[in-house]
Amino acid sequence: MSSEEKYNMSNSAKNKQPAGGYNGTPSTVQKSQDNKSNSAKNKQPAGGYDGTPIPRAPPGYTVKITFHRATNLPMADLNSLSSDPFILAQINTNLPTRHKEDPNLQLRTNTIRKNTNPVWEREWIVANIPASGFKLKARIYDEDPVDHDDRLGNVYVTVGRIDENWAGIKEQAFPVKKRMGSKRAYFIRAIAACFSKAKHMNGYLFVSIEVLGKTEDDQGARAYTLGPCWWTMHYSPLLGRITGKKDPSGGETGDKAKPERYNFQANQFQFRGPVPAAMYHRYVEFKPFVKSMFTSKGIRGWLLSKALHHQHARVYNYDGSTEYGYFSSPCEDMALKFLDLVHFDEGGRIYTYVLTLDSLFRFTETGKEFGIDMLSKHTMHSDVSIYIAFSGEFFIRRLAHPDRDPPEEGGQNESHPPDDIGGGPPEGKPPSDPAHYELVIDNDSGTYRPNAKLLPQLKHFFESNFPGLHVTTLDCQADAEKMNQMKKEQREKKKEEGNRIIYTQMSRSGSMSSSDVEELDRLEATGEREDSGVVKRLKREAARKQNAKKAHLNDYKPSNNREGWRWPGHKLGQDDADAGAKEGGERKVADVEEKRQ
Repeated sequence: MSSEEKYNMSNSAKNKQPAGGYNGTPSTVQKSQDNKSNSAKNKQPAGGYDGTPIPRAPPGYTVKITFHRATNLPMADLNSLSSDPFILAQINTNLPTRHKEDPNLQLRTNTIRKNTNPVWEREWIVANIPASGFKLKARIYDEDPVDHDDRLGNVYVTVGRIDENWAGIKEQAFPVKKRMGSKRAYFIRAIAACFSKAKHMNGYLFVSIEVLGKTEDDQGARAYTLGPCWWTMHYSPLLGRITGKKDPSGGETGDKAKPERYNFQANQFQFRGPVPAAMYHRYVEFKPFVKSMFTSKGIRGWLLSKALHHQHARVYNYDGSTEYGYFSSPCEDMALKFLDLVHFDEGGRIYTYVLTLDSLFRFTETGKEFGIDMLSKHTMHSDVSIYIAFSGEFFIRRLAHPDRDPPEEGGQNESHPPDDIGGGPPEGKPPSDPAHYELVIDNDSGTYRPNAKLLPQLKHFFESNFPGLHVTTLDCQADAEKMNQMKKEQREKKKEEGNRIIYTQMSRSGSMSSSDVEELDRLEATGEREDSGVVKRLKREAARKQNAKKAHLNDYKPSNNREGWRWPGHKLGQDDADAGAKEGGERKVADVEEKRQ
């Protein structure tokens, strides 16, 4: 080999590049870069519609569970030496689930006031219970609207294999396990037992279970509530002020109205299941902290999840003012009750809703006038559920002609709002025929972002549960202009009809602080609540919870003379008859001396 050839080979080795890289076709490189750029732009956050199918399983059985009564429950209330018991029941089966986060079936009974031997007679009909049986866990609680509910004990019922010939359980007594119960409640029960004839401390829950037959469903791997269709209406205190109040001459008064207490209404309606199988949505990870919030991972996620659970419990607050009712199956009266809960077409109201996987419909009124510091409205309604069926907003309109299609569906008809039509609000009483009303419902939810292609199934599901009611669906994206215009008409009608009230949450249980009034003034001036960020909201939520606990503990100070335990027939407050301070906060010595004599 010549020296020239060696020199050329040496230069060739030095200049040799690794395989790949630029191949001399700039159009190909540019196309690759454009595809990556478009992919990044079009990438959606994880979550939303989940197409995971329901696992295959043979049809199960329809089972009716009846919670009859309980006896000899412990006393959680030192003041009345009684309890306000309710049952939170849960069914566990070996059915496969789409995801491990899918919630179990649950039922909460109504609360029986001041009774340690409560009678519920509450039925629960569940479909698709597998032939292998199930486990029923019933937690019995004492309701405490101010502080957390005290657990009075657990009851476990294990049912083996079942079929249409299964004998069932007839009003059988099951012992209340005390191990998970409130130590304070059982301590009070033990003290009371020392002064009564009943020396035992064992409580019992009486339950019946029967098989009604085979479930007529081709998706046997999904158990669901079949009935009854119950509803509840909850109230939580808000601070409010009437704005835009008119004086007799027709002008607006210059003086600000005095802040007053109002009740914020939250509603629940148990539908007849099942929800359509395709209606299955997961939370959307639109922010980095969202996943940790739903899964309670990390300190920040745990705090956010805890705060939202507390908000849900406060908005859907159970107390003496909570209203209950039920229907054996969907009917026109059930549709009328729903219209009553949303005040028919009065006031142009708009509502936020969530539909759970077990057909539980939760909703509250929404709007800028509600200065409620929610971390997330739909997350609060779902009680931080990872998977739900559907969510969005809705409103009600009254039709001039009940036998015609709504105007949104091309019918020659008028509706209120926006039109002023007679025969109902605001001047008259609302008609009692569901056919006079239209439910306009959408998928406007950034938390779960329901699939618009499922709106026809949502429409059919609501029509089957509210017979006679017209149902119209709107896609929050494809029908955005139409939806925004209709909601604008609702808000304008709300301003026209009656007094406009703005609301804000009270920082303390049952009391009004200067900061509450200042927030109300700011809300009235700006028209919307200040976006204070997650940290400030968590601090506010923690302060509310702490104040509620202080108020609750204050009821049990020795100075409050809780002497109801002394002997039977001794009235509560009997020793307090003359124990209060006189005007100015000072006790007169003469009164004390007179008592001593």
